[in-house]
Amino acid sequence: MTSVNGLPAHVLLVHAIVVLLPLSCLLLVLTAVWPAARRRLAGANLALAGVVLVLTPVTTDAGEWLERRVPSSAALRQHVELGDTAAWAAFGVALLALVIWWRHREAGGGRTLLSRRLLAPGSAAVTATVAVVAVVVAGLAVFDIYRIGDSGARAAWDGRVISTAGR
Repeated sequence: MTSVNGLPAHVLLVHAIVVLLPLSCLLLVLTAVWPAARRRLAGANLALAGVVLVLTPVTTDAGEWLERRVPSSAALRQHVELGDTAAWAAFGVALLALVIWWRHREAGGGRTLLSRRLLAPGSAAVTATVAVVAVVVAGLAVFDIYRIGDSGARAAWDGRVISTAGR
């Protein structure tokens, strides 16, 4: 994807990532630590995390297209390098959303060999471990998106805005 209505697609798509990934992280933590939220939101968060997982490489590809069309700078290069980590953040959140959804699904119905051995829906120790990992992965993903967004804003706007209104 290159442009949407004359604007670089990356500029538009990045807003979806900046909103949807932290929202998925919030839901990930809620579904990991709160059983009532897990019952209601695990499936929705899995779907949301899947959307983010697909949207992330589309956004970075659009960013690479844009990178070739703007003047290069150290700030832009840093943003591009950091942007490459977004896919890993989205993958971690989506993987844990899948684990939480699967464990909840299996706990409510017939248990398969996979769930009994690897995901153990009834195990409090596994639930606690998944919750701790979810909190850590969600925190790292939000921090990663913050760093990427901050570096992109600096690459785009540093030195272009004056501190006083010039009317």
